[in-house]
Amino acid sequence: MTEETADPRGGGADDPSRESLWRPLRELQEAMDAEIARVYAERRIEGLKPSFVRELLRLDACGPMTIGALATSVGLTPSALSQKVAAMRTAGWVRTVPGADARSRRVTLTAQSRKVIGRLAAEWRATEAALAEIEAEVPYPLSRVVVDIERALDRRSFHDRIVAKLAEDPAWE
Repeated sequence: MTEETADPRGGGADDPSRESLWRPLRELQEAMDAEIARVYAERRIEGLKPSFVRELLRLDACGPMTIGALATSVGLTPSALSQKVAAMRTAGWVRTVPGADARSRRVTLTAQSRKVIGRLAAEWRATEAALAEIEAEVPYPLSRVVVDIERALDRRSFHDRIVAKLAEDPAWE
């Protein structure tokens, strides 16, 4: 197979990564995030990723927080949030200052983020309203799907389901 005739998705016919039940959901979320980013660009809010907004709004509502406290408040691990805060700091949306002890750092908003925080809160409300509108248009809303999947996972964990499928696959030996 030449490069010109290769499948543009990559991998051969035996590549299991070509199939994914989750890919459409990830692609949908990426497309919707791109639309939110487009709203920011139209308002000349440069360098802001939609994934930063929840933390910025939380800092605005609660004031400066340690990485651990902010991570807990948004449901992330401290490690994941630390990486996100580093990116937000590089982009100029937050800064870190010494905490109560020598080991801790507090995350705080910058003047740049304070200038747009009202707009970000408005965008958050508008996005939630638009999502509610979309959910009303479809026969089985995503929020209901999430609850139903969580209930199925309460009955049998994802881990246990994967392990059971692996036990049936000789390649896992």
